[in-house]
Amino acid sequence: MKLILIPHTVTLTKAIEDHVVSRIEQLEHLDRFAIDARVTLEHNSTKTNARAFKCSMRLSMPGPDLFAEDSESDLYAAIDLVAKKIEQQIRKRHSKYKARSHTDAAAKKRKRQDAGL
Repeated sequence: MKLILIPHTVTLTKAIEDHVVSRIEQLEHLDRFAIDARVTLEHNSTKTNARAFKCSMRLSMPGPDLFAEDSESDLYAAIDLVAKKIEQQIRKRHSKYKARSHTDAAAKKRKRQDAGL
């Protein structure tokens, strides 16, 4: 999977980059068909509230892309929460796919049993 990391008003350090890469590798383990991940990191110093860091992630894959964003006071926490949201979306998509195939199989089996009676 290709990673596109876009820092806006954030100094991109090796530690931040490594943290993002480790989270993307976990997501890649869940869905191997993902094409690329676009991660945007922002810091809004003008906000007076506690949520100054914002992270957004778009995961391109066959079908609709997955997107999540979160704002936190800590950049690492924002990255973790966004990765967790994307992981939930991947799991939901996979579950829906599995349920659809099981529904078709169950309907065919019921039709075969009804024809045999």
